[in-house]
Order: sequence, then C-alpha cells, then structure tokens
Amino acid sequence: MKRALVLGGTKFFGKKLVRNLLEEGVEVTIATRGKTEDGFGDRVNRIPIERGDRATLENLAFQSWDVVYDQTCYSPQEALDVCEVLEGKIGRLVFTSTAAVYEGGSFLKEDEFDPYHFEIGELQSRQHYKGVAGYQQAKRQAEAVYFQKADFPVVAVRLPFVVGKDDYSERLKFYVQKVKRAEEMYIPKLNDVLDFITSDEAGRFLKWLGKSEFVGPINGGAKDEVTFKQFIGMIEDIVGKKAVLTDNEKAATPYVLFTAFALSVEKAEHLGYKFPTIEEFLPALINYYA
Repeated sequence: MKRALVLGGTKFFGKKLVRNLLEEGVEVTIATRGKTEDGFGDRVNRIPIERGDRATLENLAFQSWDVVYDQTCYSPQEALDVCEVLEGKIGRLVFTSTAAVYEGGSFLKEDEFDPYHFEIGELQSRQHYKGVAGYQQAKRQAEAVYFQKADFPVVAVRLPFVVGKDDYSERLKFYVQKVKRAEEMYIPKLNDVLDFITSDEAGRFLKWLGKSEFVGPINGGAKDEVTFKQFIGMIEDIVGKKAVLTDNEKAATPYVLFTAFALSVEKAEHLGYKFPTIEEFLPALINYYA
C-alpha cells in the first residue's frame, strides 16, 4: 500500500487510522468537508468533498488509490456514488460498518448478516434514516451496495462501541459520571452483553486490513465481552460508589439500544490479528474519566 484515500479521518479513530498510515510511509489523502482541523499539516493531502453531493466526489476520480477507507458512509446512495465515481480507480476499499447490522446477541459471527444477498431496496440519502433502527438499515444497505455493485474488492469492518480518551460522544464518561454523582440510570436488562474496542485498536485494525488481502465482512472488538452488570460493577469498584439504577425510562443511558451486541473476533484472529481483552483496556479508561 503506497497511496491511501481516507473519506473522513479528521477525528476519533479515523484520525488514529491516518496517523498509523503515515507511520507506515503511506501517502495519505483526506477527503472531508474541511471544517475540522486534523492536525496533520502538510503530511497529508486534502480534497474537499460534501458526502451527499456526488458532483464533489468526482474530484476523487482524477487519481487512483491502492486503498480507500470509507469512514463517512451513512447511506446506500453514498456507497453507490463511490462505486460509480471510483470505478477502475481503487485497489481495494475498507468500509467502516457497525455491529448494529446484526439482530443482536452474544459472540456474533460475520455470517449472521449476509450483505451479498441482502435486498438493497430503495436508495436513500442519510437524511432518510432516523434513530438507531434507521442507522442499522442504512449500514446494512450500504454494505449490500458495496458487495453487490463495486468492481473492486471490499472489506466491511463491523465494530462495537468505540471508546478512548478522544471519544467525542462521551458515552463511557456518561456512565462514570452518573455513578460518581449517584444519579439515576435506566438499564432494563443487566444481563445483556456489551462489547468494546478502543480508538487506538480500531485505527490499527483498519490499517492492518488495508495491507491484507482479506475480502468480505469482518468483526473487530475485544477478545471477550461483558454484561451490563459486570460493566457497571467495574465502574463501581473504581469509583467507590454504588450505581443508582431505576425503572424510569426517562433516565435513559447511551449503550442501551433496542438490542445488545457482542462480536466474535475469531475470524480476524484466525487471520493473524490479535485483540486485547476488555480487562486490558477498559479499567484504565474508567480511571481516566473518574
């Protein structure tokens, strides 16, 4: 891999990906709206795009790329635009998907959602998809478009909740602060499972996939999983206070979705990538927020 295009790459684990690529000596081009300072200075090239405006994507077609990382696709129409605009210009594409493409459960394997045969349906822009269910459908359709329509090899990286000191969503911080302040939290099913990956690990895994020859869907995440009960217990032990749990749905918490997801990383580890356990990274992050 000599030349990489990153759609996104200005914050969170996309930024970690760019940093990893630069450390490998890869020539990196970032394609974004240009509204977020990335901090890379003249170490990267930049092409301004507006993801929902296909005409701006045409600016990407004047060059060819060994690897394209799509970090910003949130609709099937956006995936199709990339397929058509960059036809014949890409060595391979790595699409950042999500654990939410699954119906939910424990140690979910890649074949539990099949994008090769999923009905693409009507192509819509990202504004059409609302809430978690809309996000799930958008990512499913986008995967289906890439695997069924692209003329280049595609990898879909399915990630669980991403955590890190640079997490702008502050979801983990939310839980730590709630326990510290003895504020109510609504967690209806304490035995539901949770899965995590750090932003550092996500950046490394994405880089690794760009260099590999693997094609298809693949999970990333911790080697193991925890239940909400274990997760809250970990925070309680570090903070030194008991969580205040309630049946009041108005005290909603960010990791409580319509179902629970925890991924099997057996496929990635069989290919040679090694993930840490949750115990190896989550307590340190809880301590950071505490």
